[in-house]
Amino acid sequence: MNFIPFLQAGGAGSASGSLGMGLLPFLAIIVIFYFFLIRPQNKKQKETQKMLDALKKGDKVITIGGIHGTVSSVKENTVIVKVDDDCKLEFNRTAISSVELTEEEKAKLAEEAKSKKLFKGKKSSDLEKAKKAEAAEEK
Repeated sequence: MNFIPFLQAGGAGSASGSLGMGLLPFLAIIVIFYFFLIRPQNKKQKETQKMLDALKKGDKVITIGGIHGTVSSVKENTVIVKVDDDCKLEFNRTAISSVELTEEEKAKLAEEAKSKKLFKGKKSSDLEKAKKAEAAEEK
């Protein structure tokens, strides 16, 4: 690009206009970074913290190193994971990457997703009819 015309047009009266136009791309980049990088990262961090706070004895977990096991006990900053019958390992809470869902939790989530899909965009009277039809199918 040739910037010489922009430099020549910069008279005394257009200094404030060029300042505003110069800041506009930077402000747009900041907004884009916020919505595409910062906000999703904060949301994911809150979900991870919520998961770690909800850890309890008997949960099946996966560590960041890939070790699968069952939570044997939970302390303030650490978790003892039972890997085998006679093997227990102690990890920091932050080393837990995910909690595996039980079969009933998976079924519950699948049912919620199915109901959201069925009832999306329907009126309340249509929802009642659909719920009755679904209950009749289950019987």
